[in-house]
Amino acid sequence: MARVDHAALYVADLEGAREFFVTYFGATANEEYHNPRTGLRTYFLSFDGEGRVEIMNRPGVDVARAEGMLGWGHVALNLGSREAVDELAARLVADGFRVINGPRVTGDGYYEAVVLDAEGNEVEVVG
Repeated sequence: MARVDHAALYVADLEGAREFFVTYFGATANEEYHNPRTGLRTYFLSFDGEGRVEIMNRPGVDVARAEGMLGWGHVALNLGSREAVDELAARLVADGFRVINGPRVTGDGYYEAVVLDAEGNEVEVVG
């Protein structure tokens, strides 16, 4: 049986993305990896032993996908309660981030809010 080890996200601002996930989601980041041959730089972000997100950047990967394109749509992080979703959504708005959906109960039963990070990537928080 397979299990998801990690999901990866290309970002323009590697340090900014790392800070976003550390500050708002309690992620723990490893030391930056750098491949001098390709210019690839990455961090693995761990979430309380329940999965990882790899954030990456490299020369030549600098154009965002257009809205509505196929591919991964978002990453969802479980905060454990509706109250935690409400609190984090309010904190993100107060800090200048845009919540584009919710908090609300979805048709499939999730209590969620969807926020855009500084680069416009969707991060879904559920509780």
